[in-house]
Amino acid sequence: MASYKLPEGFSDFDMFALRCWWAVSLLGFFLNFISVMAFLRIQEMQTPNNFFIFNLAVADLSLNINGLVAAYASYLRYWPFGSEGCQMHAFQGMVSILAGISFLTAIAWDRYHQYCTKQKMFWSTSVTISTIIWILAVFWAALPLPAIGWGVFDFEPMKTCCTLDYTQGDWSYITYMLSITVLYLAFPVMVLQSSYNAIYAYFKKTHHFKFNTGLPLKALLFCWGPYVLMCTYACFENVNLVSPKLRMILPVLAKTSPIFHAVLFAFGNEFYRGGVWQFLTGQKSGDKMK
Repeated sequence: MASYKLPEGFSDFDMFALRCWWAVSLLGFFLNFISVMAFLRIQEMQTPNNFFIFNLAVADLSLNINGLVAAYASYLRYWPFGSEGCQMHAFQGMVSILAGISFLTAIAWDRYHQYCTKQKMFWSTSVTISTIIWILAVFWAALPLPAIGWGVFDFEPMKTCCTLDYTQGDWSYITYMLSITVLYLAFPVMVLQSSYNAIYAYFKKTHHFKFNTGLPLKALLFCWGPYVLMCTYACFENVNLVSPKLRMILPVLAKTSPIFHAVLFAFGNEFYRGGVWQFLTGQKSGDKMK
């Protein structure tokens, strides 16, 4: 294999560590692949409520593939797919991220009605919301592409994966970044906070806690909070002064979110895990699927 010079600020050990960390995407890939296949194969799982979880797993599966491409590039020690490949890699990753966060919001809204208002979810509502989520994710992810140019996609500091270029710091980046921060972090946080607070109150009233209502919001903020803070910081200050290693670690941490989602919303969901168990073992469990 040809020898390629590492970007400034990184060592061979850093590249090896990043390679291993990206390999964690394999765990997320398998967990979400099982979630997707269980929904497709087990008819009892195919409900309007579970359709949101299925779509979340699809978005996370897409993000896992994005991470595996980065792991391959890290193994090669350079990006082998050219500038157009970089743009498509960043676009595909952005679609996955925006759709995934949107489905977290939809699941919180659905759970609120499922437990607190007892309103039934219809297929027409579930499919319509899911379609809108994917269309909006594609729309917002396409804006930084060269054909439009609101924001820019470019390489991460290690030059083995691509994302929104937060080093620009120009008006185009600032307006785009602040827009998606409001739409895809602030608004989802508000929905998750209000929905799960209401669900917690209901569980407390009935003395029957079916799941930890604080974990979904904590997982969202743990994975994406530090990275979004850095990107927001780049709107006002020179982010190049931040250590390249830190700027590389934060997006890698963020992209472990599919593992948390699979554990919380598929394997930890009383209405979904029964179908996963049936898919894996061929035996029905005691959990309801509705």
